[in-house]
Amino acid sequence: MPHKIGFIVVSSSGHEDGFSAKELMVHAPTVNGWRSPRLCQYPQEIVLQFVERCRIRKLQLLAHQYMISSKIEFYISESLPEYFAPYQSERFHRLGYVPLSDNEKTGFKARELKSVYMDAVGQYLKLIFHKNYANKYNLYSQVALVAINIIGDPADYSNDGNNNPSREKLIDHYLGSKSDDPALDGTYLGKPDFISPLDDLAFDMYQDPEVAQIIRRLDEKKREAVHHERYDYAKKLKQAIADLQKVGERLGRYEVEKRYAVEKEDYDLAKKKKQQMEAYRLKVYQQLQLHNLMDAELMIRKPAELPLEPVIYANNAQHIKATNSPSCEQIEPQKEELWNAESLLEEKAVQPASPEPVFPHQSSPPAVAHPTTSREVFPKENVSGAYSKTWSYREDALLAVYQKLMEMSVSTPKEDLKNMMRAAIFLVRRAIKDIVSSVFQASLKLLKMIITQYIPKHKLGKQETSHCVEKTLPSLLSRTGDSSSRLRLVASNFIQEMALCSEVKPLQIVPVHLVQPLKPNSPTHLAMSQVELVECLLKDMGTENSGFTISNVMKFATGALEHRVYEVRDVALRIIFDMYRKHKAAILEYLPPDDASIRKTVLYKTLFDGFTKIDGKLSEAEIRAQKKAATEEAEKQKKEEIKVLQDQLAALKEIQAEVQAGKEKESDFQKPKDQGYPVNRSPQSAAAEIPDDHSSVANYLDNLCIFCGERDESFTDEGLDLHYWKHCPMLTRCEHCRQVVEIASLTEHLLTECDKKDSFGKCQRCSEALPKDELPKHIKSKICNAAKPEQVANHCPLCHDNFSPGEEAWKSHLMGKDGCKMNLRRLSTINKTLLVQPGKIGGHYLRKPDPSGAKARPPSIGSKIPTPRGGPNKGTGKTYSKR
Repeated sequence: MPHKIGFIVVSSSGHEDGFSAKELMVHAPTVNGWRSPRLCQYPQEIVLQFVERCRIRKLQLLAHQYMISSKIEFYISESLPEYFAPYQSERFHRLGYVPLSDNEKTGFKARELKSVYMDAVGQYLKLIFHKNYANKYNLYSQVALVAINIIGDPADYSNDGNNNPSREKLIDHYLGSKSDDPALDGTYLGKPDFISPLDDLAFDMYQDPEVAQIIRRLDEKKREAVHHERYDYAKKLKQAIADLQKVGERLGRYEVEKRYAVEKEDYDLAKKKKQQMEAYRLKVYQQLQLHNLMDAELMIRKPAELPLEPVIYANNAQHIKATNSPSCEQIEPQKEELWNAESLLEEKAVQPASPEPVFPHQSSPPAVAHPTTSREVFPKENVSGAYSKTWSYREDALLAVYQKLMEMSVSTPKEDLKNMMRAAIFLVRRAIKDIVSSVFQASLKLLKMIITQYIPKHKLGKQETSHCVEKTLPSLLSRTGDSSSRLRLVASNFIQEMALCSEVKPLQIVPVHLVQPLKPNSPTHLAMSQVELVECLLKDMGTENSGFTISNVMKFATGALEHRVYEVRDVALRIIFDMYRKHKAAILEYLPPDDASIRKTVLYKTLFDGFTKIDGKLSEAEIRAQKKAATEEAEKQKKEEIKVLQDQLAALKEIQAEVQAGKEKESDFQKPKDQGYPVNRSPQSAAAEIPDDHSSVANYLDNLCIFCGERDESFTDEGLDLHYWKHCPMLTRCEHCRQVVEIASLTEHLLTECDKKDSFGKCQRCSEALPKDELPKHIKSKICNAAKPEQVANHCPLCHDNFSPGEEAWKSHLMGKDGCKMNLRRLSTINKTLLVQPGKIGGHYLRKPDPSGAKARPPSIGSKIPTPRGGPNKGTGKTYSKR
């Protein structure tokens, strides 16, 4: 009759942290199943190995609710190729594929149970998962499989059962009886390919494992009762099985709700669910005992102590015979055997999968001394709670051991104390791997007490401390790669605390373990935790008598530089920089030479630039950046100066245009006089006079500075801009707004036009503009040179002297040989020959009498020649004011 086939996972193409393909080996309501890596490449594959060569009749797949593969292909093989070499891939024979629903109709809330009927013989099954269906919940394009169930027959039985009848079957045939009568076999449908509902995947996935185990045992009793024609008893068992199935489903729901509460850290709700489960389970078991449906073993054991059997034990006659023994004396040996089997499985779980695995039911497992020792030390204590499937019992067992060790007397023989400690460490090592946070933390509490209190109190010595650390540290390190960030942090903090405690630090065990080289493809969380632990402990312990040496740290760090994850490489860089600060040249021996070819690698370029920075030097990149910035600043300054000069040129052209317009207006004013009072003039003189009024003035103003009177062929539009900006002795640049202004109107500019005008005030004594915060002190000191009225004298804002009045006097003062000594531009013009006499620009050409008799003068530039900000100012307005 086809039945459930046990299997192990040989390999998978990858998995997300916490969702290994090995999860598929367990069927229970709370299993996570397998999940592909995030953003993985397709197809993904998983290879399973059956416990024996078999003929597969039915395959059941429980898909995820939203991480759904578009289709799954199946391949079978009699043997496993050597790590799936491409040229040996033909050893797997393709069976076909099944498509899966995209689950959109259910709103991605239901899980599809897919049943595939087939007839294929082999011992290895390969599943290939194709690209996922896209939906809003599947953010990382993953596929998942919650569970897989395989139903079939042993291949030899299915092949030879009909063709080569046994001697017993031939005798039964001649006697007219059939030993394989369906009625006797319990297969009431009379079909040789009948599959028991208890082997269905839905049964295990929605049943409490403990109740499911009891149901299977009752079903065996039912078949046995039918075989012996005890039909009333069989009927009672049948009804009990039906009732227990409902009980199991309810307990399964409680277990899921409790697990969810634990994950949410709602421990009050978890405790409530636990109490509900215990009360309900006890009530049901009492009912079974009342009706004499529980065998002696089940009645004697506490409900919480019922072990959860692995899937591979199902339908194994030898195992069933052992567990159904009615003798009370055989109960304890059986329990001890179960412990040994679990210990063996635990040891095998950390080793790479082998193509030829050994299963516990195929041979007697080796004895494990630690549980036996612990039972000898605590003959009256139930340490077996540490193996319970109920997490609270596991936690209570650890706390009970903690209490027992704390109460141990110092007069206890040393050998007993050591045996007790080693048994406790065995439990701690197992509990460190527990997925429940409270059990994991209880194991850490017990371990800390053993190291810091138990061993020192009983003076067991460094050898026992070393034993404790060496046995538990690998498991602790593996927990630093946990999918839960909180558990990772707890494990890392404990390792750091343990490494620094006075009992462990001298042993130098933790540093030596931590600097074991990383594999380039090691899991991200695990690698990150390891490099961060090295970084932290290196700062606290240094490299002197700590277990850390320059050699082992640098070998570890340079290996971590090759890791595929950027964050790991980044921490490795920090470790190397810390080492360089302390050891300088000794570190360079473990690195490639600093040359151009090595610097082509970004990582090593960053590394050597970091060394340069630590040495207080500028890196090549910084030097280039400075040069580039200086060049850009010079270019920017040059462009700004050109713009300023262009703006000044435009302003001066306006002034020139206005002067020209004034001339034309004066000419027009005199023209009616000539027309009203005719004068005898020769045509030649009249013709000569016209260009003198128009073209001559325009030509004279070309190449001429109208402020200082200097004429130069270089005074084009741009040349004049440069002259005004840097050289004209009659002009200056305001230090506060960078505008070009006439020196004569500098005080007026600071008080009325400058961007900083609000910060200046006027001294009534010297008439100059001073910063307001200095003005009171200036006025009080009375040391300034008093300014005379404008009609009496001019007052220079540069040298603060009074000199003769009038506008021509400004030119003499600012440009003359004995003039203003504070005018730095004056010196550059002393030795130059002026092309026009002083006052010419304001005399003959620019100061002709207007109709009112007043003199015309070139408009004062004041602060109205715009310059850019930061050199020249931003202002571009052009208004004119008189001095």
